[in-house]
Amino acid sequence: MARRRITSQDGRLALEQVAAGAASRSELAMAVRFTLEELAEQAPGNSVEVRVPPFGVTQCVEGPRHTRGTPPNVVETDATTWLALVTGSLAWADAVAAGRIAASGQRADLSPWLPFARW
Repeated sequence: MARRRITSQDGRLALEQVAAGAASRSELAMAVRFTLEELAEQAPGNSVEVRVPPFGVTQCVEGPRHTRGTPPNVVETDATTWLALVTGSLAWADAVAAGRIAASGQRADLSPWLPFARW
Protein backbone atom coordinates (compact mmCIF):
# COMPACT_ATOMS: atom_id res chain seq x y z
CA MET A 1 0.00 0.00 0.00
CA ALA A 2 1.19 3.51 -0.78
CA ARG A 3 2.52 5.57 2.06
CA ARG A 4 0.23 8.51 2.74
CA ARG A 5 1.67 11.94 3.33
CA ILE A 6 -1.47 13.99 2.75
CA THR A 7 -4.68 13.34 4.68
CA SER A 8 -7.89 12.79 2.74
CA GLN A 9 -9.35 15.91 4.31
CA ASP A 10 -6.43 18.13 3.25
CA GLY A 11 -6.27 16.56 -0.20
CA ARG A 12 -9.97 17.00 -0.89
CA LEU A 13 -9.87 20.58 0.35
CA ALA A 14 -7.02 21.30 -2.06
CA LEU A 15 -9.00 19.68 -4.90
CA GLU A 16 -12.01 21.85 -4.04
CA GLN A 17 -9.84 24.96 -4.19
CA VAL A 18 -8.49 23.92 -7.60
CA ALA A 19 -12.01 23.22 -8.89
CA ALA A 20 -13.17 26.63 -7.67
CA GLY A 21 -10.28 28.33 -9.44
CA ALA A 22 -9.04 29.68 -6.13
CA ALA A 23 -6.04 27.44 -5.48
CA SER A 24 -2.67 28.83 -4.52
CA ARG A 25 0.45 27.17 -5.90
CA SER A 26 0.83 25.20 -2.66
CA GLU A 27 -2.79 23.99 -2.86
CA LEU A 28 -2.27 22.98 -6.49
CA ALA A 29 0.84 21.05 -5.46
CA MET A 30 -1.06 19.38 -2.62
CA ALA A 31 -3.91 18.38 -4.94
CA VAL A 32 -1.46 16.83 -7.41
CA ARG A 33 0.48 14.96 -4.72
CA PHE A 34 -2.71 13.75 -3.05
CA THR A 35 -4.06 12.36 -6.33
CA LEU A 36 -0.73 10.70 -7.12
CA GLU A 37 -0.96 9.00 -3.72
CA GLU A 38 -4.51 7.93 -4.61
CA LEU A 39 -3.34 6.47 -7.92
CA ALA A 40 -0.56 4.51 -6.20
CA GLU A 41 -3.15 3.09 -3.81
CA GLN A 42 -5.66 2.20 -6.55
CA ALA A 43 -3.06 0.75 -8.93
CA PRO A 44 -0.29 -0.58 -6.70
CA GLY A 45 2.97 -1.59 -8.31
CA ASN A 46 6.17 -0.23 -9.74
CA SER A 47 6.01 -0.73 -13.50
CA VAL A 48 4.82 2.77 -14.49
CA GLU A 49 6.27 6.07 -13.37
CA VAL A 50 3.80 8.97 -13.42
CA ARG A 51 5.38 12.42 -13.43
CA VAL A 52 3.59 15.71 -12.88
CA PRO A 53 6.43 18.23 -12.79
CA PRO A 54 7.29 20.11 -10.74
CA PHE A 55 4.89 18.80 -8.13
CA GLY A 56 5.24 15.05 -7.88
CA VAL A 57 5.99 11.60 -9.15
CA THR A 58 4.77 8.13 -8.23
CA GLN A 59 5.19 4.58 -9.32
CA CYS A 60 2.16 2.42 -9.89
CA VAL A 61 0.65 -0.47 -11.86
CA GLU A 62 1.55 -4.06 -11.24
CA GLY A 63 4.27 -5.54 -13.43
CA PRO A 64 8.03 -5.68 -13.83
CA ARG A 65 9.93 -3.32 -11.59
CA HIS A 66 12.71 -1.17 -12.96
CA THR A 67 15.77 -0.45 -10.85
CA ARG A 68 18.09 1.86 -12.82
CA GLY A 69 17.81 4.65 -15.30
CA THR A 70 14.67 5.76 -17.08
CA PRO A 71 11.78 3.38 -16.49
CA PRO A 72 10.34 1.62 -19.57
CA ASN A 73 6.82 2.92 -18.84
CA VAL A 74 6.50 6.65 -18.19
CA VAL A 75 3.55 9.02 -18.15
CA GLU A 76 4.24 12.74 -17.90
CA THR A 77 1.83 15.65 -17.95
CA ASP A 78 1.22 19.05 -16.40
CA ALA A 79 -0.78 19.64 -13.23
CA THR A 80 -3.87 21.03 -14.96
CA THR A 81 -4.12 18.07 -17.32
CA TRP A 82 -3.47 15.57 -14.53
CA LEU A 83 -6.21 16.98 -12.30
CA ALA A 84 -8.63 17.09 -15.24
CA LEU A 85 -7.94 13.40 -15.90
CA VAL A 86 -8.39 12.47 -12.25
CA THR A 87 -11.69 14.31 -11.88
CA GLY A 88 -13.12 13.20 -15.21
CA SER A 89 -13.31 16.57 -16.93
CA LEU A 90 -10.83 15.26 -19.53
CA ALA A 91 -10.73 11.76 -21.03
CA TRP A 92 -7.43 9.91 -21.34
CA ALA A 93 -7.83 9.38 -25.11
CA ASP A 94 -8.61 13.07 -25.66
CA ALA A 95 -5.56 14.16 -23.66
CA VAL A 96 -3.30 11.79 -25.58
CA ALA A 97 -4.75 12.91 -28.94
CA ALA A 98 -4.22 16.56 -27.99
CA GLY A 99 -0.60 15.93 -27.01
CA ARG A 100 -1.23 16.87 -23.38
CA ILE A 101 0.25 13.58 -22.14
CA ALA A 102 3.60 12.04 -22.97
CA ALA A 103 3.16 8.29 -22.47
CA SER A 104 5.71 5.65 -23.39
CA GLY A 105 5.78 1.93 -22.81
CA GLN A 106 3.28 -0.92 -23.02
CA ARG A 107 1.82 -0.25 -19.58
CA ALA A 108 1.63 3.54 -19.83
CA ASP A 109 -2.14 3.67 -20.45
CA LEU A 110 -3.76 4.83 -17.20
CA SER A 111 -7.30 4.91 -18.59
CA PRO A 112 -8.41 1.87 -16.52
CA TRP A 113 -7.85 3.93 -13.35
CA LEU A 114 -8.92 7.39 -14.53
CA PRO A 115 -11.03 9.19 -13.63
CA PHE A 116 -11.10 8.14 -10.01
CA ALA A 117 -14.38 6.35 -9.42
CA ARG A 118 -15.12 7.92 -6.07
CA TRP A 119 -15.02 11.51 -7.32
